[in-house]
Amino acid sequence: MKLRRLLFGAPLSIEKMADVRLSKKMALAIFSSDALSSVAYATEEILGALMIAGSAAFSFTLPIGLAICLLILIVGASYRQTITAYPSGGGAFTVAKENLGNGAGLLAAAALIIDYILTVAVSVSAGIRAITSAFPELMPHAVALSVLAIIIITWLNLRGLHETAGIFAAPTYIFVGLIYLLIIIGLFHLFNGFHHDHAHLDPIPAGGFEAGSIGIILILRAFSSGCSALTGIEAVSNGVQAFKEPCAKNANRTLTAMALILMTMFLGVTVLADSLHIYPNTTQSVLSQIAHTVFGQGLVGSSLYYALQVATALILLLAANTSFSGFPRLASVLAEYNYLPRQLRNIGDRLAYSNGIVMLAVIAILLVIAFQADTHSLIPLYSIGVFLAFSLSQAGVARYFIKRRLSGWLWKSGISIIGCITTSIAFVVIAESKFTSGAWVVFLIAPLLLYLFYKVHRHYKEVDVELSVDNIHDDDLLSYDDPLPKVVVPISKLHRGTMAALRFARTLSDDVTAVVIDTHDNGERLDKLKESWRELQIPEQLIVLDSPYRATISPLLRYIKRVDMREPERGCAVIVIPEAVPTRWWHHFLHNRKAMLLRAALMYNPITRCGSTRVFVGVPYRLTH
Repeated sequence: MKLRRLLFGAPLSIEKMADVRLSKKMALAIFSSDALSSVAYATEEILGALMIAGSAAFSFTLPIGLAICLLILIVGASYRQTITAYPSGGGAFTVAKENLGNGAGLLAAAALIIDYILTVAVSVSAGIRAITSAFPELMPHAVALSVLAIIIITWLNLRGLHETAGIFAAPTYIFVGLIYLLIIIGLFHLFNGFHHDHAHLDPIPAGGFEAGSIGIILILRAFSSGCSALTGIEAVSNGVQAFKEPCAKNANRTLTAMALILMTMFLGVTVLADSLHIYPNTTQSVLSQIAHTVFGQGLVGSSLYYALQVATALILLLAANTSFSGFPRLASVLAEYNYLPRQLRNIGDRLAYSNGIVMLAVIAILLVIAFQADTHSLIPLYSIGVFLAFSLSQAGVARYFIKRRLSGWLWKSGISIIGCITTSIAFVVIAESKFTSGAWVVFLIAPLLLYLFYKVHRHYKEVDVELSVDNIHDDDLLSYDDPLPKVVVPISKLHRGTMAALRFARTLSDDVTAVVIDTHDNGERLDKLKESWRELQIPEQLIVLDSPYRATISPLLRYIKRVDMREPERGCAVIVIPEAVPTRWWHHFLHNRKAMLLRAALMYNPITRCGSTRVFVGVPYRLTH
């Protein structure tokens, strides 16, 4: 318990919920780190898609960058309408479900879940790539470093949202400041006739186009790759309730600031990459090459370069925190509607959705290991889910305003319709261009998630009907004529713990049977048990079950089934299980866990008829040594 408090902090009362809400400054660090960190790789993805057609294709870099900036502006304006329509928090699931139907809402939820998981994997992998760009000797350890980073971020989030925001704010603002410094210095050099010697570095292997073949498909692929800059822009609208009052007003201002910062930083980096003729390579990121070129090789330049690489690594690592804020909230909402396990709606003692945080971390770690922390392999899967959620959310908001005809509904719905059309086009482009590069996996996983949602929902619905008390009569609640139960006490040897269990069993019924398994491996032990039973004159009958194959659980279950069938009107047999409880945690490893295995077998074994009640009671005897 002391270790738990040291790692995660003291529990917080639910009354403290209002105290852990975020100011605009803190919220910008928490909710925009994903979007702002995309500056580190979005331009590189555009260049990587264009370079397969030769150097002539790089002339399209800036026009594509401007198109993506326009898309950022449209989507940002559209999500402002989402916050206006849903000031209590309008994630894509809620918006689509209420305005487009249950199926559309679940599809949006599946898309967001995929995006949240991939955000963690991509952001952490890109952050480690920034570190290995500066320190190439760490490259062989990229996967291990990525897993370690996810574990640390998970730990920070389990400590609570407000504490996490305080830790994450500084790296976010340092990164933004250094990027703006890079852009200002770079543009100043360019306007003053800057010349540089760009060292030759091995490019990423190309394929798919012959050199010089530049067409609309290539441009669309580059555009779809650069659309990774928009991932995370929806996070503010999903987390409105995390803001201090007035929630909606503060969320709208934070969203506007995030969109403007993202546009200017992304455009500035793209202009520098285009003007300096930077292209992707296998050893350094594009941002690293720009920083090397702009800052120079002197003491100040090297210091700024390494500062930017560290800040880039930190914000990319911390960008995963957007998912650790969004995924648990979305999972809790889905659990509230019975589409995911109900445990995901529970708030931990640090006022965080601990179960959702841990689930996200485990899945992201498996993904990083499977793809060996390679961002170029992960990014083709990345933008599809978020753009599908964008489209459904904007369509839902447009329908919201059209149906209600609120003040200004015409232009508000118009903005949302434009946002829906543009994000839908981007979704189709991304799906087409990335399908064969691995995006087909998303189209496989999304239907599986939908199937999971419906299966979980159906299970909870059937269980609620079966457990309903609507048809229970007063006579069913309490009957004084019920016969006493049949009681079975499994034992392995005679000791104070089994004696305590027998004493308790006698309080339940006068029909008590003790059962021991003869595994034929220690006849002397069994003979001693029988002798002690007679000497102590224990009144209960001792049944010995023969087990020549040394099984212990299955013979006992077969015997319990026979007891159940005897006088079935008395119901299933009650099982009283004696168990010795050690005083220290490590003592558990010195004792067998047969009591635990028996409880599990009794709970899940089909010997208990459906609709019947099986009572099994553990009688712990606490040891003193």
